[in-house]
Amino acid sequence: MSAGAEQGVPSGLPAPCAAKVELRLSCRHLLDRDPLTKSDPSVVLLLQAQGRWVQIVAQKKMTRPLLLRVGRNAGKSTITVIAEDISGNNGYVELCFQARKLDDKDVFSKSDPFLELFRVNEDGSEQLVYRTEVVKNNLNPVWEPFKVSLSSLCSCEEKRPLKCLIWDYDSRGKHDFIGEFATTFEEMQRAFQENQAHWDCVNAKYKQKKRHYKNSGVVILADLKFYRVYSFLDYILGGCQIHFTVAIDFTASNGDPRNSCSLHYINPFQPNEYLQALLAVGEICQDYDSDKRFSALGFGARIPPKFEVSHDFAINFNPEDDECEGIQGVVEAYQNCLPRVQLYGPTNVAPIISKVARMAAAEEHSGEASQYYILLILTDGVVTDMADTREAIVRASHLPMSIIIVGVGNADFTDMQVLDGDDGVLRSPRGEPALRDIVQFVPFRELKNASPAALAKCVLAEVPKQVVEYYSHRGLPPRGTSARAGEASLASTHEDTGAGRATRSPSHTTQQPRGP
Repeated sequence: MSAGAEQGVPSGLPAPCAAKVELRLSCRHLLDRDPLTKSDPSVVLLLQAQGRWVQIVAQKKMTRPLLLRVGRNAGKSTITVIAEDISGNNGYVELCFQARKLDDKDVFSKSDPFLELFRVNEDGSEQLVYRTEVVKNNLNPVWEPFKVSLSSLCSCEEKRPLKCLIWDYDSRGKHDFIGEFATTFEEMQRAFQENQAHWDCVNAKYKQKKRHYKNSGVVILADLKFYRVYSFLDYILGGCQIHFTVAIDFTASNGDPRNSCSLHYINPFQPNEYLQALLAVGEICQDYDSDKRFSALGFGARIPPKFEVSHDFAINFNPEDDECEGIQGVVEAYQNCLPRVQLYGPTNVAPIISKVARMAAAEEHSGEASQYYILLILTDGVVTDMADTREAIVRASHLPMSIIIVGVGNADFTDMQVLDGDDGVLRSPRGEPALRDIVQFVPFRELKNASPAALAKCVLAEVPKQVVEYYSHRGLPPRGTSARAGEASLASTHEDTGAGRATRSPSHTTQQPRGP
């Protein structure tokens, strides 16, 4: 569950997430509702949409009594909710455990072992991270590999204590304790690299009573893979530059720029909607570009000297260098361009998408996370070349590129939602799906009353995720990082530890245990 709040975000739009918070729930002294076995409890967590509730995240730990439907206490039953900030999550781990020579807890057959992995919290409490399946009738079990996030495993603190408990499954829920061991994720990694990833499974009672007691078996970490997940900030700090291109709609539907009703009208006291969107987004993007130079293009106008319709022209009228100095340079080029062109049509954006995609394709071959391209399209209506635009977007989805479309004016932009993949995967006219969602469509009229900062956040909301998705898919870490962004496996196999190396028998059956 995550929580976030932002001043100035208009109603109806989601507030940007300020932090990710994990909620851990546990219950004590529950009423037993099953006559022959223990209850099988589950928790339904509801979020109240209206009204005022105490924010759980304001309290790290909260315990409340459980009530019956009639309002009376359910005996001594309580529920505890623990909140922990997991915004620092930077990867996940794949683990595979097996065991050797476990104690036999059954009289007429062998034990049915399963493993539980716990992390020890700051307050000393223990949080279940994962429970394996049950391996029936086997003292040398090999459990299935499983994946957990680094935040769930150890709260991204590799020195945080972990505990592994081994149980013999009982269908009535009264599982027999076999043994346990303690470790840390840091120790797991080191031991695995050194082919020493095995621990004595110890039952403290037996250790006290039996003079020559050694262990109740050995637990082996058969495989460990660490998948590092980098953040948008990691890539920016690694030197990834954001190359910003703005494309402005100069079609006739905007109205004569000399008329105050035109969307392109230059009011000396109030910037028009094109300028408002341009300034809000551009001023954010320029902070991630070292040279502060922006490509500025136009489409849908007749341009000098022959006044032929162009859907891809530099608004500074320099085809050899369409870049402007900073966002203010783009504003000046736009204002100087208006009286020199004739607004025309149609609203074709595929040519500009393809132009930026060609630059992004050249960057793709660098093999580094060095430059990512953002195309901001400002338009007053639905695009005319929808089929070609879909085709261009699907091709661009394979490249280091994102597209933001801001609809200005009061036109019906319903059809533009097709390009935003939030409601499903965008497909080309040939049926090819986009590799990833790279388009964000925002109707400017819903943001008119927002502050510039809130406007920029809403418009750029999906870009950090899109940057990370692209480089993660390519397996490219931030520059200066040695490990790959994809699988960073410490090793692919684990040699015999002296306790023997087992293979999984196809006759072994498994099932999920109920909690002890």
